[in-house]
Amino acid sequence: MPLQAQMIRIIGFVAILALGLGLSGCSSMWSSFKDPAVHLLEVEVVKAKLLEQRFLLRFRIDNPNPASLTIRGLNYSVYLNEMKLADGKSNSRFTIPAHGHKVFEVPVRTNLWRHVKPIVKLLESPEEPIRYRLQGEVKTGFLFGRSVHLSRNGEIIPGDFIPE
Repeated sequence: MPLQAQMIRIIGFVAILALGLGLSGCSSMWSSFKDPAVHLLEVEVVKAKLLEQRFLLRFRIDNPNPASLTIRGLNYSVYLNEMKLADGKSNSRFTIPAHGHKVFEVPVRTNLWRHVKPIVKLLESPEEPIRYRLQGEVKTGFLFGRSVHLSRNGEIIPGDFIPE
């Protein structure tokens, strides 16, 4: 076998070996990655008119990792007793320090007029709890990241928010 062919085979073998070692390093980096914890802290009413309502969803993201974590955005859907009230996307970008947390706000616009009959029916018994559900996906990473799915369920009692 000529010397040139042997060199090509050696270079090819070294390239495959380097690629394999590089990819195994990436996989070990991702295997130690812990998903951030996402908490819905508050829902603030900004504006409430007949045909449009605006809210601020206030979230807290906790980073359990020993390295900073870049957040690229959030997709979300909000349900009330299985009625989809709002959905949207936030393209906010920020970085959370290692073992730190960050609070951020997502503006939500919706029109509850199309759901007025079911909502009025729910409010007929203000002491009965109403189920809510928040589903979403937090996009992490700078260039190549992961999507962390989130789902929060709970109940609210309308009577607690109605002034006497």
